Amino acid sequence: MFSITVRDHLMVAHSFHGEVFGPAQRLHGATFVVDATFRRPELDTDNIVVDIGLATRELSAVVAALNYRNLDDEPDFAGVNTSTEFLAKVIADRLAARVHAGDLGEQARGLTGITVTLRESHIAWASYERDL
Repeated sequence: MFSITVRDHLMVAHSFHGEVFGPAQRLHGATFVVDATFRRPELDTDNIVVDIGLATRELSAVVAALNYRNLDDEPDFAGVNTSTEFLAKVIADRLAARVHAGDLGEQARGLTGITVTLRESHIAWASYERDL
């Protein structure tokens, strides 16, 4: 399996519901390093996994829609605990939609999966992996 990873970062504010979250139930900020890994079993006709420039551009566009937002105020997330794991899935699903729409080029239709990892710190991170 071949893969490439592109990186961006994301800054949000949010709060959580439920005792399990302790003080994070209050509004707080979070900064994430966002890694998106694209994979496929064979290289395309150009001997690449996907155009890195297009992958970087599309990850940046997906992240920009969330960046510097209070997620508690976003209609898409009303009543949802926007945990690191949940946000990794949101980003992966939005990237998958862009792959299917052709935004990463026609060759990207040969991708078989995406993994998005959000790093909260040097000691904690979460990932979501999905097939395409």
